[in-house]
Amino acid sequence: MIESETQSINTSVNKIHFRTPTVEDGPVVWQLVQATGTLDVNTAYFYLIFCDEFQNSCLVAEQAGQVVGAVLGFRRPKSIDTLFCWQVGVLPSLRGQGLAKKMLKAWLRMSGNESVTRVQATVAEDNVASDRLFRAFARELGSQCTVTPWLTPQLLPSGHSAEPLYDISPIALQSGAVTATH
Repeated sequence: MIESETQSINTSVNKIHFRTPTVEDGPVVWQLVQATGTLDVNTAYFYLIFCDEFQNSCLVAEQAGQVVGAVLGFRRPKSIDTLFCWQVGVLPSLRGQGLAKKMLKAWLRMSGNESVTRVQATVAEDNVASDRLFRAFARELGSQCTVTPWLTPQLLPSGHSAEPLYDISPIALQSGAVTATH
C-alpha cells in the first residue's frame, strides 16, 4: 500500500507539494474547508475518515508545511473506472493562480488511477467558479464535460440549490503517475 505520494509545482509565492493525506490531516482539511467560505462543511469525523480510508483517492497541497488546498474523492462503487470529486478547495489567499486545476490534474495522475476513464462531480448551480474549473479541466484533458440534472432541490436541504452532475470523459491518461515516496 502506498504510504504517501508527492509531487511539486512552483507558484509565484512558494513551492507547493501535492501528496496523499494521512489521518492526521483530517482536522486540518476540515479547517481548510471552513476557511474557503464556499464549500459545504462536513463534520471533522468525515474528514478524518476520508483522509484515512480514502487517502488513495484524495490529495492535499502543502506550501511551507501548511495545507493550502485539498481534493477529496473516491472511486464510484458502481463504476470503478470513475473518480468522483467530492470537494476541491483552496485557501482564499491562493485563489486565482490555477492551483485548483493543478490539484485536479495531480489527483488524476496519482498511482492507482491509471484505469480512470471519467471524472465526475456535482456543482451547485450558483457556483460559477467551480463550473468554470471543471469545464477548463475537461478542455485541458481534451475531454467532454457533460452536465445533467442529478441532485435536485427536492433531495437537498431547504435553501440548497440543485447540484447537477458534471461528467468529464473520456479520459485517456498520459504517462506520469505520481511517484510514491516512503
